[in-house]
Formats: sequence, structure tokens, C-alpha cells
Amino acid sequence: MATGKITQGLLPAAEAGFVGPAGVAAASRFRALTLFAYAEDTPQAARRIAVEALRSWDLGDLADDVELCVSELVGNVVLHVIADRYSMEPGHRPVITLTLRSWPRWLFVDVADEDSDPPTLPLGDGFGPDLAEDLPEALLPDHGRGLHIVRTLADGLWWTPDEGGGKSVFCRFDLGGSVGAPSTATGERRSA
Repeated sequence: MATGKITQGLLPAAEAGFVGPAGVAAASRFRALTLFAYAEDTPQAARRIAVEALRSWDLGDLADDVELCVSELVGNVVLHVIADRYSMEPGHRPVITLTLRSWPRWLFVDVADEDSDPPTLPLGDGFGPDLAEDLPEALLPDHGRGLHIVRTLADGLWWTPDEGGGKSVFCRFDLGGSVGAPSTATGERRSA
């Protein structure tokens, strides 16, 4: 698939990003954007592309949940990425690739980065609930809260290592059998 450089209409973080031809992206329910990990507006650009894609696919009811999940996943990369294979190359700028795919029953969000370290989820409460009144911060882990939010909002969360280094973190939203359909049998989106 040929790629083209984005030069207009997006934020500075996206100016150096690459996507497939617009016709392919519009015909199928697929969007991909590669952003510099350390650009100031990378999280904003990722959220914007996600929300715009969902609205164009008539999945606007998922926009808030997906926007928050994209924000958390991209934010994790911005804060923690160490590019494995390029870390010693002078001038290398780590990138993040956001990919959205929609099928009749699912929406998949994939955030890929160049760091092969697995994402970490909180392991559980550091202290018992009896200390919560006197020490409420004891119940909040130092890391993994963002992934906990994603795990709560999405119907599935997992990660895979990439062959050449790096990883992809995926989350899945169930669409209930048809595009735009709610995810529960009662016809309502579950609340966070």
C-alpha cells in the first residue's frame, strides 16, 4: 500500500505522519496515523483522529469512551516509551501509530510504539480498605491507572510484541452485531 505524507489540515505532530491513501481509508472502516511520540500535540492529534473517524462511521456514541482510551494509551507512550532498536541512533524521534478498525460487531483501537516493555496494570490494593479513610492515597497505585481506565471502558484490552521490537496495545469495543448498535442487550451503552 502506498503511503503519503500528511501536510495539511492536521496538527504539527501529524505533519510527519504517514497514512494509507484517503480513498482506502474512507471506503473501509480503517484509519491510521503515525505521530512523533514527543511532539506537544501528539495526544491531541490522536484524540482528534479517533473522534473524527467514529463520527464519520456513525459511531459517535462511542466517541467519549474511545477518546479517553486513546488519550490514556497514547499518554502512556509519551510518558514511558524507550525506542528499543533506535535508542542509540542520533536524531531518532520515536513514533506512535494509532490505528482504528471497525467491523460490524467490533471496533478495535491499536496504539503501537517502539518500546518492547510490556504495559503494566495495577496489581491490586497496596493496603486494606480499612486504611482508606485515614490514607486514601494508599488505594491508588503509582502506575497503571490509565490502563485500568481503558480496561473499564473497553470490552477487551491486550498487548502484543512486534517482531522487530516495540509493541501494540489493543482495546476492543463491542458494537452489538451491527455498526452503531449499542453494546448491551438492553440497548444502552454501559456506563463507566
